[in-house]
Amino acid sequence: MKSAAPAANGKKHLTLFGFFAITASMVMTVYEYPTFASSGFSLVFFLILAGILWFLPVAMSSAEMATVKGWDTGGVYTWSGNMLGEKWGFANIFFQWFQITVGFVTMIYFILGALSYVLHWDALNNNPAIKFIGVLVIFWALTFSQFKGTKLTAKISKIGFIFGIMIPAIVLFALAIGFFTTGGKSLVPIDAKALIPDFTKLNTLVVFVSFILAYAGIEASATHANEMKNVKKDYPLAIIILVILAIILNTIGGTSIAAVVPESQLGLSTGVIQGFEGLVHHFGTGMDWIVSVIAVLIAVGVIAEVSAWVVGPSWGMLEAGKNGLLPKKLSETNKHGVPTKFLLLQGVIVTIWAAVLTFGGGGSNVSFFTAISLTVIIYIVGYIIFFLAYIKLARKHSDLPRAFEISKKKPVKLLMAVVGLIMSVFALVISFVPPSQLTGANASTEYLTILIISFVVVVFIPFIIYHFMRKKNPLPPGMKMPPVQDSEAEAGTQAAQAAAGTAKTAAAAAGAAPKGADAAADAARAAKGPQNPQNK
Repeated sequence: MKSAAPAANGKKHLTLFGFFAITASMVMTVYEYPTFASSGFSLVFFLILAGILWFLPVAMSSAEMATVKGWDTGGVYTWSGNMLGEKWGFANIFFQWFQITVGFVTMIYFILGALSYVLHWDALNNNPAIKFIGVLVIFWALTFSQFKGTKLTAKISKIGFIFGIMIPAIVLFALAIGFFTTGGKSLVPIDAKALIPDFTKLNTLVVFVSFILAYAGIEASATHANEMKNVKKDYPLAIIILVILAIILNTIGGTSIAAVVPESQLGLSTGVIQGFEGLVHHFGTGMDWIVSVIAVLIAVGVIAEVSAWVVGPSWGMLEAGKNGLLPKKLSETNKHGVPTKFLLLQGVIVTIWAAVLTFGGGGSNVSFFTAISLTVIIYIVGYIIFFLAYIKLARKHSDLPRAFEISKKKPVKLLMAVVGLIMSVFALVISFVPPSQLTGANASTEYLTILIISFVVVVFIPFIIYHFMRKKNPLPPGMKMPPVQDSEAEAGTQAAQAAAGTAKTAAAAAGAAPKGADAAADAARAAKGPQNPQNK
């Protein structure tokens, strides 16, 4: 391995706002507003319910597990691995990483749609060949930009959060207030009757799942926890602020668009721009330039989201690679601590997905919808593992030192985690319902057949990889999870290695900086104890 991650060279450079911006860029997206708006005023009910029953449990469980001593590296790989065994930790991070390889393509589609509007170039959004090239240019440019480390990612995320999320949301909110105070009439009823959806209809349940998934991703940023200046204080604080802000902004944004864009004309990829158009035109003509500016800003926000996701799950996969679960070449990092070869492999996979989704997309195309649904289902399986890991932590390992706890009372912790688990299982089951866009006599049957087979195959992939890699790189007898060093000790060790000018042996590093080496040794000894209960 060429170098350690940025945090591992002794520099904790990620501030509270920097981490918050990265996490917000992964979770809060303005382009989701049209999806919310398609549910009318009941979107408020859906967002609050999904926020309380699912988003809050994920966020709070992530905050607690990320601040367990020695668990601030590797994200869900470390958390689930320590509680359920390493193979489950590897499966969890693999599922998290797998789903985003498709997610990149759908996110970039929105960027292209916004640019198409601004440039008046319809082919960028409608011509498959040009669209495919556009996806590749944007994705590969962002991938190469990440080679300079998380410090750059944080800068991009800060810019994206401020200009691509906050400013458009504030402008949208201001326009909506102006719209209603100057006599504007909402296209959807805004009253108590319209607030509560009809849960006896299957479609309502499907819609509710889409609201649950809109909050997905908050745990992925935990892989950056060891780069924070004050992880014990700042991580849980950032998560709590994000939960509150996400629910508020999503509610305001979705309601504003639902009020001015007819549901029959609402485009899920262009709905935000349609919403701004409707609000701006209410105040007169000649102000379309405002919509163009907003479109560019939103595109910047999505670029920041893609940027954050490029490296997010990769850090967890890197941690698994360090422990022998990936080929050594994929675990190598550059001088900035970035696993460049792994990111290149990720880029190749995203390129393949881009071809499948761009050239295979269509209203009745089974492969297109199967690919999208498969990633959703796989991601949900990851969340089921995640909650099972937290439940075990809450039930059996209250002795593990941690900086943040959901509650000192075990029943409160378990209640929150079980609710999140139930919601995840519910989302998994509902996600197998064929999309209404499928047409044809056998389309639904074909869709389910392909989806179920693909699901079974993909679920087994990480376990197959684990089996063969552990056969090649076995753990010591009795060890179920490799010890994870405390990030500060790891930083001391790697700083010592750099000072000695060699990384051949730990002894050489100890000679250059005995304090760092001693701290690393202490952390390793501690990790074999309560920090790694699987090894007892």
